[in-house]
Amino acid sequence: MKTDILIAGSGCSGLFCALQLPEDMQVTVITKSDLESSDSFLAQGGICMLRDEADYADYLEDTMRAGHYENDKVSVELMIRSSRQIIQELLAMGVDFQRDEKGELAFTREGAHSNHRILFHKDITGREITGKLLEQAKRRPNIQLLEYTTLLDLICKDGGCCGAVVKKANGTLEQIDALFTVLATGGIGGLYKHSTNFRHLTGDAVGIALRHGIALRDIRYIQIHPTTLHTQDEQERSFLISESVRGEGARLYDKHMQRFVNELLPRDELTAAILAQMEKDRTQFVWEDLRTIPETELNIHFPNIVAHCAAMGYDVTKECIPVVPAQHYFMGGIRIDHDGRTSMKQLYAVGETACNGVHGKNRLASNSLLESLVFAKRAAQDMTACAKKAGSKDILPARVDLEAYRDSDGLQEAYRNAVLREIGKDYGCNT
Repeated sequence: MKTDILIAGSGCSGLFCALQLPEDMQVTVITKSDLESSDSFLAQGGICMLRDEADYADYLEDTMRAGHYENDKVSVELMIRSSRQIIQELLAMGVDFQRDEKGELAFTREGAHSNHRILFHKDITGREITGKLLEQAKRRPNIQLLEYTTLLDLICKDGGCCGAVVKKANGTLEQIDALFTVLATGGIGGLYKHSTNFRHLTGDAVGIALRHGIALRDIRYIQIHPTTLHTQDEQERSFLISESVRGEGARLYDKHMQRFVNELLPRDELTAAILAQMEKDRTQFVWEDLRTIPETELNIHFPNIVAHCAAMGYDVTKECIPVVPAQHYFMGGIRIDHDGRTSMKQLYAVGETACNGVHGKNRLASNSLLESLVFAKRAAQDMTACAKKAGSKDILPARVDLEAYRDSDGLQEAYRNAVLREIGKDYGCNT
């Protein structure tokens, strides 16, 4: 199989990258599960946008402060400056953001934000954005979408990437030759006991990068979300109680129903405070009170959260809910420059898989969707420019022995173990 651009991952970064490429280029998007089982579809809170120049310095400072000033400042500046254009493109694709009574875009606020700058669609913003991107991708004749197709390895030749080995839905192995390959395989939540991520997101691309000596960055920076619904079922994906809930006034209580923390602290600080309180109280959770938010607002802004809690036996208009921290986001990943290039020629990475330092040590709420879209577009533009500069679309494939990949389950387990070892190496432990 041959294609111009191979994209591994069907989340918002992979889809937006595909949509930014010229329609005379053949684009193949593969995904390990079905097209909607990406963490992009799970994002609740929203997407940031620079409202006006008066907010620029504060937005920059909020992002840098949340990241403990370990951010790449140029990446942050590019993200913020690009935000208005990205939002305009999403609106043109039919994305429906909440509007006020005058028909203007409505903004909310989340933890560690000094101003209201977050656009949202109820509490399913990720589904609204990524769903509309998927609709657009399905309409493009140059974009091929392949479900249940697992990335097993990169094909390398002369120091560059020229495609990948994949396992298809029927179990057959296939070599896909490509001019450029994009890694957009999401996060690493499937490696954790408690995570908001889909279980099949196990850091495959990072494991493959380790196999080929591709540079990583900040791999130890893993964000824990402070508030997920506590359940006894450890096999279930942790259900996120959006930061927007606290942005709209929800409170956190200890076992005596006493407020113990500023709910709008950055995620890492709030997580630490919750864990400390759990240890002090000798409990497995703390309480979150949504009754501080008017019932009408709860039903309009957070219908998915209200419905899920009801299904789990909690009426959020009458009682508190138990919440506990869980793994949520991977700030580190495959090192990229500001155009999505990795340390291997012809190989790019975007989204949660990639790390250009924009988030630093801790991601500011609702910067993930924006960052993914901004740098996915930049990667697409760079690949387009490189293809034009080369003046040829001839793909020179490398010979691959597919028999070496018959034990695909064993290979994927090896990738998972390699990622865990690398994280443990940075932390000075074994897991």
